Amino acid sequence: MSKSLKRVRRALEDAGVAVDILEMQDGTRTAADAAAAVECEIDQIAKSIIFHGESTGDVVLFITAGGNQVDREKAGIAAGEVLGKADAHQIRTQTGFAIGGVAPIGHLNPIRAFWDQKLSEFDVVWAAAGTPRHIFPIDPNILSRISNATGADFLQPRGS
Repeated sequence: MSKSLKRVRRALEDAGVAVDILEMQDGTRTAADAAAAVECEIDQIAKSIIFHGESTGDVVLFITAGGNQVDREKAGIAAGEVLGKADAHQIRTQTGFAIGGVAPIGHLNPIRAFWDQKLSEFDVVWAAAGTPRHIFPIDPNILSRISNATGADFLQPRGS
């Protein structure tokens, strides 16, 4: 078992959350791949989108429904600083995860997180478990709580 997967499992256990982490043969690198793999709506996929804070140097996490896109300007307002694109090295260093498997929990370092309210419309959402092949189902209210995510308006209007 990878170190990343172990950290996610431990974060869930430490939070008292019992879930089955699933390994998907075809991978779950994108929201569309994950939704197809578990046969759910794309918006039930909790995407972890990472930006780089231009003034703090920290990465900032936006947990969003699979069909939504983060608006960098709105995200920057929520985060209180201008945000730039985080590169693979920054993401790996701060979170411990590789792109395509960034989990909303179990990061190597503390991270500021923001929450897309669309996810809260579902009974169950699916999130990456630290690898591009592992995902887990969870009540979105629990995921929001254990990820310490703050609700915010950071989305592009659909269809833009």
